[in-house]
Amino acid sequence: MSEATLIDRLRHIGWRGESLPSGGLRLARVVAQHRAGYELHDGEHLFGAQPAGHFLKRGLDPAERPAVGDFVEFEPGAPPHIQKVLARRTVLSRAAAGERYERQVIATNIDYVLVLTGLDGDFNPSRIERYLSLIEDSGARPVVLLSKLDLTEDAADRVAELRGRLPGEVPMHAINGKDPASIAVLAEYLRPGDSAVLVGSSGAGKSTLTNTLLGVDRMATSAVRAHDSRGRHTTTHRALLQLPTGGCLIDTPGMRELKLTGDENLDLFADIDELAELCRFADCGHGSEPGCAVQEALDNGALSAERWRNYLKLRDEREDQAATLEARLRRQRGGRPIDRPHGHRGQRERD
Repeated sequence: MSEATLIDRLRHIGWRGESLPSGGLRLARVVAQHRAGYELHDGEHLFGAQPAGHFLKRGLDPAERPAVGDFVEFEPGAPPHIQKVLARRTVLSRAAAGERYERQVIATNIDYVLVLTGLDGDFNPSRIERYLSLIEDSGARPVVLLSKLDLTEDAADRVAELRGRLPGEVPMHAINGKDPASIAVLAEYLRPGDSAVLVGSSGAGKSTLTNTLLGVDRMATSAVRAHDSRGRHTTTHRALLQLPTGGCLIDTPGMRELKLTGDENLDLFADIDELAELCRFADCGHGSEPGCAVQEALDNGALSAERWRNYLKLRDEREDQAATLEARLRRQRGGRPIDRPHGHRGQRERD
């Protein structure tokens, strides 16, 4: 089979390259990961595979192992074995749960992150801000989707509230995940060659939306609890799906914990940083100091108290994670200091 034919086949699963890697191994994309191994797709066939031995070494950073969305080179056999993970053009990750600092890769080689939140009891602007903070350095573009439009009487008010908290360049769509006409606006994010990952809490409607995008009831769905609109994990593992539009969608289980990695810039809160620059003192604690622009904005309503509290929470978590990462890297480098990714301003009065 010619290289041009292979490339054309791989484009069906999101391949962007104009040529194939040299080395003679075959190329496929990781579409699912299970405890027993991986599922790969070569643009034509779906098949199981195992990781080569070097991916199983103790002490290997989990982020270096194959993840859903990766393009990998594999060696045919019974079973095939993944030998190499190709360079990732985008990576969405979070800090794994637990005391040890590890990164958990959610999806790779994606163009869009679709953040799905219900307009019912699941609605939580602070959680959406957390998602957007994680997405900032992934290389992918965020798209906020507000589901269950058909079940919410005050949808317009909630949409307006969220629009006031998010940067204007972040696309936001209120949808009914069961209605193909309602989700037609998502076509621009799922064109041939595009890859998107769908994230959100359990019960937000990810499986329902995925089924509508597929045109078939392939993903299991379940009812949500009445008192908080939360659901059970009907999606149990990440899986990459080919859509009728030609794009690829990675569906993920609902994530209860979204820990920052420590590398976030928190650009989402650039307006707060701009306010802080107007304070009289460069080391203003934004409490009772004279000339505090942040407190003035809180007093006059230009900055909401909820958004300010969420910013402080995310900022402190980022700094804690950055310090943990610094300590880990210092140990790996024999005690040599590591430049912190986020500096601190010195104490001085502004001119």
